[in-house]
Order: sequence, then C-alpha cells, then structure tokens
Amino acid sequence: MAEDNHSLTNEFVLIGFTDHPDLKTLLFMVFFAIYLITMMGNLGLVVLIFTERRLHTPMYIFLANLALMDSCCSCAITPKMLQNFFSKDRLISLYECMAQFYFLCLAETADCFLLAAMAYDRYVAICNPLQYHTMMSKQLCIQMIIGAYIAGNLHSIIHVPLLLRLTFCRSHEINHFFCDVLPLYRLSCVDPYINELMILIFSGSVQVFSITIVLISYLSILYTVFQMKSKEGRGKALSTCASHFLSISIFYGSLLYMYIRPNSFNEGDKDIPIGIFYTLVIPLLNPFIYSLRNKEIINAMKRIMKRKPHNILKQISSATN
Repeated sequence: MAEDNHSLTNEFVLIGFTDHPDLKTLLFMVFFAIYLITMMGNLGLVVLIFTERRLHTPMYIFLANLALMDSCCSCAITPKMLQNFFSKDRLISLYECMAQFYFLCLAETADCFLLAAMAYDRYVAICNPLQYHTMMSKQLCIQMIIGAYIAGNLHSIIHVPLLLRLTFCRSHEINHFFCDVLPLYRLSCVDPYINELMILIFSGSVQVFSITIVLISYLSILYTVFQMKSKEGRGKALSTCASHFLSISIFYGSLLYMYIRPNSFNEGDKDIPIGIFYTLVIPLLNPFIYSLRNKEIINAMKRIMKRKPHNILKQISSATN
C-alpha cells in the first residue's frame, strides 16, 4: 500500500526565484553578470598570482587557491540556475543533485581551512616576522593546501552517501535554486535525524576548528599590533589583515546562520536569501576585497597590463615547465 500511495522521486524540480516573465529576464541578466564577474575576478586572480613571481609567497598562494574554490562554488551552482530561468520543467536528476552538492560542500569546506591557514600566515608574519620563512615554509604551505582539499573531499564523501540513503516521496519540488541538504531533508520520507546529526557534528567541527584558529591568530595579532610604538607600523599591520578579516566575517557568518542556527530545518523561507549570499555574493566579493586593498596585487596588475601579450604567454609557459 505504501508503494501505491507514494511514488519515489529520482528527479526534482528546482523552484528557483519567480515565474514572472519580466522578472525572470531581469534576474537572469543580473545573475549572469554576477557569474561572469565572479569567474573573471577569481580566475584572473589565480592567473595573476601564478604568473607574477613576486606573489609566489604563502599568503598569495593561499589566496589563489581560495579564488579557485570560489570559482568551483560558482560553477557548481550558477549554470544550472541560469538554465532554469528559461526551462519549462526545471528538472534536475538525483545524481546531478548529488554532484552539485558534492562540489559545493568541497568548495565551502576547503574555503574554511584555507581561510584558517591565511589567518595563521598573517599571525606568523606579524607576530614572528624574523622566523616567518622557518615557520611558514613553502612545504608547510603546500601541506596546508593539500590538507584543505582532502578535508573538503572527505566531508563531501561523508554526506553524499547519507543523502542517498533517503527516499523522497513527499514531493519532487525543491524550494531552492540549487540542491542543498536542508531542502532535501524536508522532502524525505525517511527520518533524516542521522543526516542532521552528521551535519551538526562534521560541519560544526569544521567551522569550530577553523574559527578557533582564526580567533586565536587575530587575538595574537591585535595584542602584538597594540604593543607597537610606531603608528605607521600599526596601521600597516591592521591594513594587511583588514581585508582577510572582512572576508572571514562574511563567510563564517553566513555559513553558521545557514546550517548551525536553531530551527534551521524548519525555516525554509530563509534558505534562498542566505544561499544567494554564500554561494553567489561571497565568491563575487572576495577578489575585490583582497585586490582593491592590496598594493602588491594592484602593482602586479599594472605590470601585467604594461607587458605585451606574447611575453605573458611566454612567462606562463616557462612557469609551467
């Protein structure tokens, strides 16, 4: 009788934003522009750091990988969202849904660890400048980046099989513009208690661990900065950390509010606004937050613009070799 009353769902409909034709066109243009700027900004930052030898330091290597993960996040979400603006059915298969969530989870988890690594790098640079090259070697930098990617993959691998254990028979309409865990839990005929517990344990652990590193690093930085006698040195140190701290505050604030807030399972009306913020807005803002306040990146951009195109290609080929 259960099989007669419920048909199991292997495809979902992403409800998205609106069905109004004029608004759909306007929103498509807005989000398409955001997508283009996001990809150009993040991938441009990766290329800039890769080609400029003066930027081959741990701080900028972390930044390049952060930009790469922001590009991955945007690529996982935006193309399907843009397609659905003018799609009649707005269907997404179960396995497409799982793939979308996998890459999103990978990118967001890696971002947490990369931001923590960047905070530690700033701590060493400001609090232990004479020991910087010893404490923050290129080998340690590479190990941290590899660790961030491994953690992101493991976190995704944990949650995707747990999603596949659920059966979806209540509805096939996801009240969101991408496949996130909370809207899927609301459609499940199986009690998602285990899934919710695993999200709380693993996502909570990732965020608590990385936020703890960030807070300890920045408290140590503030203590060191306020002990400086030189106002110029104090201002330079605070300016170096300001963009990173702003990015961290926006990123962790939105993630904590989305997944760790009380009653997050029941408050489906808040999914889309918060989802737009941490999947679309933050990847858009990060390149500008880090670039516009950073003299080294601005100077590197000026040097790149003065070079001839064939010299840039020659430099890229020599760097890859």
